[in-house]
Amino acid sequence: MKNTAFTKFHQEAGARMIPFAGYNMPVEYSGINEEHLTVREKIGVFDVSHMGEFRVTGPSALKYLQYITSNDVSALFDGKIQYSCFPNGMGGIVDDLLVYRFNPEKYLLVVNAANIEKDWNWCVKNADKFGLKIGRDLINASDSIAQLAVQGPLALKAMQKLTRSGVIDMEYYTFREIEFAGIEDVLFSTTGYTGAGGCEIYVKNEDGPKLWNAVFKAGEEYGIKPVGLGARDTLRLEMGYCLYGNDINDHTSPIEAGLGWITKFTDSKDFIDKNLLLKQKNEGVERRLKGFVMIDRGIPRQHYEVVDAAGKVIGEVTSGTMSPMLKQGIGMGYLVKGFWKRDTEIFIRIRNKDLKAKVTDLPFYNK
Repeated sequence: MKNTAFTKFHQEAGARMIPFAGYNMPVEYSGINEEHLTVREKIGVFDVSHMGEFRVTGPSALKYLQYITSNDVSALFDGKIQYSCFPNGMGGIVDDLLVYRFNPEKYLLVVNAANIEKDWNWCVKNADKFGLKIGRDLINASDSIAQLAVQGPLALKAMQKLTRSGVIDMEYYTFREIEFAGIEDVLFSTTGYTGAGGCEIYVKNEDGPKLWNAVFKAGEEYGIKPVGLGARDTLRLEMGYCLYGNDINDHTSPIEAGLGWITKFTDSKDFIDKNLLLKQKNEGVERRLKGFVMIDRGIPRQHYEVVDAAGKVIGEVTSGTMSPMLKQGIGMGYLVKGFWKRDTEIFIRIRNKDLKAKVTDLPFYNK
């Protein structure tokens, strides 16, 4: 079991620790609901050092990324970030990821913690045809990087105190290399998995303790608190963000998952599964990932059956929770054709009872 650069701080704060993706990670400190509200209203800090980071460089970097990812990497400019996925050659998804562009020949891929080895093997498998050399043009830097996600409406205001660079007005999905909290060569980005605003701060492992102390001191006057994986999941679900292993996987296509917006069919881009996914886009699919809210009182959970009024199975829940902001059960799941329209009545089978719900648009919560 791996520890991060911040593990001792989690333990000192009394976090409940669990094994997650090979790491010893905090699931909660004071309680999921309280931590969730802290992020929505003030500032919460997540240790996301378990995420994976791959560096891609060289004259073939762009062509390589255009081939292995679904989005149009050529649309990026220096300092811009893109959400994308790795199609798996069979219509499914290896993983979803972020692509950071430093310059036309330098990129950073940020992948999910549970898929680091899988993603690395996939990237290596496809590198040779583009002449990328492992260890030179393609580097797995995951174990050397610590990362904090500082999220909430007051996050950038607090973090501005730690740098001379202007970060408070940074655009969504952009990044800068700056000096931060007295640390050189910090990667500072604004993506977020909570929908509450904020930033991500990447440093070398050895700079982790210095970063943690500075961030919490800067945010003290704004009510900053550490937040665990539990609230990270409820926050992302309120926004309707997919979680790999739940809402997307090797057997779900980006078209089925509602990720057509990151699947770009341009003439200049030839990517894995392009023809298959284009066919799905043009001809349609038999199931789609949709959001729903509970009408009857109940909490939907992954793998619960979704049925129609006659009790016929029409889908399966992929993610579900009780929304701390809405005080209502919410969830996502794949539904067969005919049940995709907003306000369509469906039922979630919970403990052998069919509880009423309705299909809704995403996000569930939008302050």
